[in-house]
Formats: sequence, structure tokens, C-alpha cells
Amino acid sequence: MTRQNTGPLGRLSLNTATTKALTLTEAVDGAARAGCSAVGLWRDRVHEVGAEAAGKIVRDAGLRVSSLCRAGLFTASDEAGIASALADNRSAVVEAATVGSSELVFVVGGLPASTGPGPARTPASDAERHSDRDLVSTRQRVADRIADLAPFAAEHGVRIVLEPLHPIFVADRAVLSTLGQALDLAAPYPSDVVGVAIDTYHVWWDPDLQAQIARAGAEGRIASYQVCDWVLPLAADPLLSRGYMGDGYIDFRSITQWITAAGYTGDVEVEIFNQAIWDADTDTVVRTVAERYTDLVLPYL
Repeated sequence: MTRQNTGPLGRLSLNTATTKALTLTEAVDGAARAGCSAVGLWRDRVHEVGAEAAGKIVRDAGLRVSSLCRAGLFTASDEAGIASALADNRSAVVEAATVGSSELVFVVGGLPASTGPGPARTPASDAERHSDRDLVSTRQRVADRIADLAPFAAEHGVRIVLEPLHPIFVADRAVLSTLGQALDLAAPYPSDVVGVAIDTYHVWWDPDLQAQIARAGAEGRIASYQVCDWVLPLAADPLLSRGYMGDGYIDFRSITQWITAAGYTGDVEVEIFNQAIWDADTDTVVRTVAERYTDLVLPYL
């Protein structure tokens, strides 16, 4: 039996990326001890034990799965890359349904020319080299892949949740940079088939953020609210420059108020990529997460 949204931490979800060094069981135990009500799962942790077992581990701890991350990385321009991405994303949909989450977060992928987390290839011609750096065409392929996957996701009761990433990640992780872009891609589909994730680390800078959050709420597309802070100086890998809420520059009061005004009543995931936090004592990390959530986010929900 999973917990209901009650108590001060009734909406707090610990994303397993925050406790990257822990196994799934260890992360779930830590979240339960701290009083969290949910966990956001990454697929690497699910694959440790299999989707059925992962779902049972979470349920047995009295928690729920707020989301599964990540799917996507489907900007390939060659037939083999497209086929491979579609196969992996269909597997991710099945995993989300199996662990008990209706929300599958998609990081869409960067330019095919990138040597980042998506598959890279060696172009055979000048035309292919141009294509691998063509943002307009790459973003169109994202739309095409969503169209390919939406019926399959809907059949399994899983929502495609598009997560825009900060523009510094356009080349290697996501050609989708703003909440407005994500909502435009979601527009052709019912809100329970394609939604959006709002991660403070990625969208806090956007001058149109308040209006786009209101739009997302009016369209019923807010599927996930993720929080962490933007800290300086940036790490050598900017992906690892996240911090606890309150350690950086993000205005959690305003953004959370906008989220609340937009009608979002779901879980709030704390997702932090930071080597120092990964190396720290688990109970200290989770306790700090709960304290910062209580002080800086909860009052505005």
C-alpha cells in the first residue's frame, strides 16, 4: 500500500540521481527513513533488479514511483540509429508501466554530430556533415519520433514527458531548450499522452517562464516538477553543477508559486547531479534534501 499525499513530506520525491552511488534498494530505504513519500527512478537502477522487482521494492517500502527517467536520445538521422532509439524507447515505456509510473521523462538528445551521450557517427559527405549540425532538421526528427512513440505509450498508460534542458546542453543532450518549445511539441496530442517536466535547473533563466508554466497548467501538461539549484562556479562538466536548494541562484518561491497557481498537485522530485553530494553520507544528503524542501519549496505549494 503506497502512502497518500499527507504530512509535510507528502509530496517529496527523492530522485535516484541524487544518491547515484546507492543501489536501488539503498536509495529507497534512505528515502523511506527520511519520510519521503515517493522516489523518481532512473533506468540504470531499475535494470539492476528488473522492472517488476524494482516496482515491488518501492511498494514494499510504502513509497510510490513519481517518474521514470530517462527515455529519448532519439535525434539520430540514419536508419539504424532511428531504429535503435525507437526500440530502446519502447522498452522504456514498458519499464515505466511495470514499475508503476505513468510518467516517463524524455531527454530528447543533442545534435547527431555530438560525441556526447547520444550515439555519434562519422558522416560520409559534406551534406551529411551539414545535416548532423542542422538544428531545424534535428528538432523535426524529435517531433517525428514523438509521433512514432505516442500510440505505443498511450496503449501502455504511460505519458511521454518532455524535459527541456538549459541551452548549454543543446549540442550533446537536448535540442529542446525551453518550456514553450516542449509545449509546442506536445500540442498535437492529448495531455495524458504527452506532457512536460519542469526542472528548475534547466528553466529558471527563461524570461517567459511564468507565462509558459501558466500555459502548461491550463493545458493539463505538467507531469513533473523537479527542483535543485544552479551553483557557481560551473563544474568542468556543467551537468554536475547542481546543488541543494538554497545553495545557488534559483528563485524557488516564485517558480513554486507559479507551479501551484497552474494547478499542479503532484510530487516534487529533488534531482541533484553533484559529485560532492554523491560522495557524502547518504542520511546527511537525504536529511538536507528534506530540510531544504521544507524551508524553500513546501511553503509555496
